[in-house]
Amino acid sequence: MKKCKESVVASYKNLTAFIGASLQAPTNRQIQALFLLTGLILIAAGTIEGAQAYTPQGKYNDDRIAESVDLILTYINGTFGALIMVSAGIAAILASAFGQYRAALGLLVVAVGSFILRSLISTWFNDQSLQSN
Repeated sequence: MKKCKESVVASYKNLTAFIGASLQAPTNRQIQALFLLTGLILIAAGTIEGAQAYTPQGKYNDDRIAESVDLILTYINGTFGALIMVSAGIAAILASAFGQYRAALGLLVVAVGSFILRSLISTWFNDQSLQSN
């Protein structure tokens, strides 16, 4: 048994000496080479024609999603948004008075965000299907 173990250890040492690597403590250069090789394999696998996630078998209809988002944005821009803005503003003032400046900043973002949400969405996203008729 001892002779078998010694032969395995010797063959491992010969293999790592031949490769120039140790599997127990790889160097930074070996890790970088492994990451580079993994990235190249992922890029090569992603460019294969059959590896597409979308196949145009049917046309996607997002009318119900657009109507739901339009309804939510209508509420947020209306009286519900004003309620959120005022309550978040008051809570931000109270939080800053008690020294909770992180909470106050978060509440300030909520207050301003509820006020200008539709403008932000129309600036950053394609919202042609979200426009109210």
